[in-house]
This record gives sequence, C-alpha cells and structure tokens, in this order.
Amino acid sequence: MVVGRFAPSPSGRIHLGNILCSLLAWLSVRQKDGRVVLRIEDLDTARCPRKYADQMEDDLRWLGLDWDEGPTVGGDNGSYYQSERTALYQQALEKLEAMGLVYPCFCTRAELHAASAPHREDGQVVYAGTCRSLTAAEAAERALKRSPALRLRVPDEEVSFTDGHMGLYRENLARDCGDFLLRRSDGMFAYQLAVVVDDAAMGVTEVVRGADLLDSTPRQQLLYRLLDLPAPEFIHFPLLLSHDGRRLSKRNADAGLDVLRDRCTPEEVLGKLAYLAGFNPSAEPKNAVQLLADFDWDRVPKEDIRIPEGLF
Repeated sequence: MVVGRFAPSPSGRIHLGNILCSLLAWLSVRQKDGRVVLRIEDLDTARCPRKYADQMEDDLRWLGLDWDEGPTVGGDNGSYYQSERTALYQQALEKLEAMGLVYPCFCTRAELHAASAPHREDGQVVYAGTCRSLTAAEAAERALKRSPALRLRVPDEEVSFTDGHMGLYRENLARDCGDFLLRRSDGMFAYQLAVVVDDAAMGVTEVVRGADLLDSTPRQQLLYRLLDLPAPEFIHFPLLLSHDGRRLSKRNADAGLDVLRDRCTPEEVLGKLAYLAGFNPSAEPKNAVQLLADFDWDRVPKEDIRIPEGLF
C-alpha cells in the first residue's frame, strides 16, 4: 500500500504554498487508495509552539484534507510530533558514530558564511571540511569553549535518483554539499536525519514536497543507505510564488489561511490552486474529492508558478 504524508513545520499560519503541498500529497496518495500520515515537524520547539500545530490541524480539516494517522487521530507509529521522537534520532546518530562517520564541528555561523567560504549557485554554503581532520585532543580542547555540532562525513561520489515529477537528479555530495549537519551545537537534531528516521519508521513510501527541497534528497538518500532503511519515492513540485515573484512565507503572512478563511470557501481555495497546478480546467470551486478525477502529475508544471494578482 502507498503511504504518503503531510509533514508541516508549525512556525506560523499555513499559506497557499503549504496548502498546495498538502493538496498534491493528498491527491497523489488517495488516487492510489493509500494512507496519509500527518506528522508535525516541531524540532525547533521555540519557533513551533503547540498552538500552531493545533491550528494547522484545524486548517487542514477546514480544507477537507483528512489523514489516517496523526496527533489527534492516533496510529501505530506515534508520537506524531518530532519533538517527542528524539530518542529515535539519537539511536540513528549512534549507529553512524559507530561507523566512524560522525565528527564534531566547532565552526560558528559567521565562519560558515564568510566570504571566503565556498558557495553554491543558489547561495547555500558548501561546508569546507574545516573541522574534519581535528584530532581527538584538538576537539576536546575546543569543546571546553564551545559545544560542537555533529557532521556526517560524506563520500566523494555522485548520488542520483529519479524524481517522480522532475526526473533524474544527481549531485556529488563532497563537491556540491560537503559534510552536513546531523545535530546542531544546541543539541537539536537536524532535519535531514529526523525526516529519514521518521519516514522509515512510519512506513512512508511516497514523499511529495516542494522543489526547494529537491537538493536535500541526495543527502537523505545517503542516510537511508547508511542506516539500512528503505527509501520512499520522491515527487517534487514547483514552488508557488506571489504575483511579483516572491516566495511565499509564514513570516510575511503571504496569502495566509487566516486571511483566506475570512473571504473564501475551502472549495474556492482548492479549486484555484488546482487550476494553477494545471489539473482543474478552470478556477471553479471544487472540493478535494472532486479534484481526484482530474489529478495527473503530467499536468502539473515543472517551472515555478506565479499567483495572478487578485486571484485570491
């Protein structure tokens, strides 16, 4: 059976980009008679208070996007809050440590983002391996002054996979990413490790998410392999942008559901999003079940989608 998931980070009210992700994930799974898991990615508890998670569940229900496992529904794979699953991440970390693949990193944010640091075309920093060769004595001395983050030693090899929508994607982790974080210096586990552990533990077989996460998939593929876990199929879709080309964000309240619920019905929101995504012939209102008949990944564009001014 196909098992998909919503995995929102509740740092604010969801916006149209989050809704499109939830809609596409729901349609892709339901069309195959699969199951949907709702997982709350609240590792950063300071930014993700429980009230936002509760509001997110209410918003999804208002939209008619239901799930089979989750915080208030229950299931065999809980807890469904990442903040309550850290023991599982620690076990995975210890397995990687036993393989000799983890080392402490004492670099500050300023050092990581220094002008001399290697950067990718999209502006992301490629870790230069500054702390990779520290001796045990050197690491112990530095640990007296600063708590280290923990990084994974990546191989100098290409990792490739075929995305269910975007096609073949490949990346040399050593060149294009560098050794990446498994745990931050404040003790918080990194997204890359947590999401791999959770998707495997919850039996997720299909991951639908925005194209901004496409380049994180090779890192996750490596972790699946190292931890001997089954990798799901990945399906990435183009980002939804405002009419002037800006990325939508919770922080800027762009097209937030708090505003939309006051002026739109759920069917109007979903119908317009499906129209923008290419599988609703017009912007006419439709509920999620009605959209199942016309949903087809082949109709979804691969380039970013701009929301016409005044559509919502």
